[in-house]
Amino acid sequence: MKLDNGRWRGLAFVDIETNGGTATIDGITEVGIVEVDEDGVREWSHLVRPEGRIPEFIERLTGISNEMVADAPTFAELAEEIYDRLDGRLFIAHNARFDYGFLRNAFERVGMPLRPSVLCTVKLSRTLYPEHKRHGLDSLIERHGLRVADRHRALGDAQLVWQFWQLIHEAFEHSVIDAAIARLSGHPSLPPNLDPAVIDELPEGPGVYLFFGENDLPLYVGKSVDIRSRVLSHFSADHRSAKEMSLSQQLRRIEWIETAGEIGALLLEASLVKSRQPIHNRRLRRQSDLCAWQLVEDGQGGWRPELAYARDLDPGRQDNLFGFFTSRAAAVKALRTLAEEHNLCQACLGLEKVRSGQPCFGYQLKRCRGACIGGEARGMHGARLMAALHKLKVARWPHPGPVGIREGESIHVVDGWCYLGTAKDESEVWALLESGKPAFDLDVFKILQKAMGKATVLPLFPETPAGG
Repeated sequence: MKLDNGRWRGLAFVDIETNGGTATIDGITEVGIVEVDEDGVREWSHLVRPEGRIPEFIERLTGISNEMVADAPTFAELAEEIYDRLDGRLFIAHNARFDYGFLRNAFERVGMPLRPSVLCTVKLSRTLYPEHKRHGLDSLIERHGLRVADRHRALGDAQLVWQFWQLIHEAFEHSVIDAAIARLSGHPSLPPNLDPAVIDELPEGPGVYLFFGENDLPLYVGKSVDIRSRVLSHFSADHRSAKEMSLSQQLRRIEWIETAGEIGALLLEASLVKSRQPIHNRRLRRQSDLCAWQLVEDGQGGWRPELAYARDLDPGRQDNLFGFFTSRAAAVKALRTLAEEHNLCQACLGLEKVRSGQPCFGYQLKRCRGACIGGEARGMHGARLMAALHKLKVARWPHPGPVGIREGESIHVVDGWCYLGTAKDESEVWALLESGKPAFDLDVFKILQKAMGKATVLPLFPETPAGG
């Protein structure tokens, strides 16, 4: 087994026991550390007296009672010794964010900030053994035959992590393990004006994150199924991308909003980009010129396309809409492309002006069948136009009224391809329905079209509320 003394002075396999699950509120009841370096292996553990009591169910799980910690030192009394055992070492723990989060908060409360490189053996196991679904400590014990001395006690669990470390070094080439460790424990080059502590608070679940610059200027809004990984990827890439470098230099503050899943993150991102107008988001901006083609009778037995703007339409309730375009120029370009692909008359489509009875330019190039001069019946030309536009047809809202898209414990309330908001209970659902339908949004439309085929959809009828 190789120790990288160029980066760390050794390894620290760590486990803690606590009286609750929230690092900023609850306290540590026991710390166990296995130190490994060139001088050998040393084990250390100590009970800690927390400020609050240990709940009965945690007593049963760990075997650590309130009586056992009554005369134990506080964390502040042990902080210097624990710090010396961790400082400069690679911090290795199973579900490391839990153990490190509690220790970091405890150290900060006594004015001793700790910022080690951290390696989570849950993630390491997933990387090295992707064929297995479960990577909890009990699963590793069963799968690899680890020797259990004192399960759910700090030193006993730290010893199990140390055993797993030794096992993988026998099972894999050192280069494979080194590459996994480098990827999982690497600290990105953080923006110079960003408080490093915020990185440790980033959640690993789905949601939206917001970058702010000087004077709280919105810089960027992004979404991910793993906020922490996505945010860190911005900084690890800042040497490869001019945009990421600029963002890194301007960044002063990060906010995030957790969501129930990917659908909620997508919808919230689209909404926040339009309301905040961050300077680094080029997509998902406002769409004031959003438009679509409609077919109207041309008075000669055929049809012609007419441009209509979304602000004057009800896209969810109309059948006669083709394509959505962010500008008139984009709509005209798309129609011209269709005309060329299907030998349609650009004069009949309003794309070219000709004198009455004169052929269009396409006819002279044999790209028009002569509808402009009576060589093709207008009705036939109109039928071919409908067929050409079919792939651009905007789907009609497939429900008689508003619906809810269930995602976890949340309900995304939607009506006519418009997103009204996300509710957590029935009262919030009805409040959103009563708030009225927002303007049509192309990005929301695309998100909902994909989501409707995968998610659970619940009909919502505002005219018959509960108890009404």
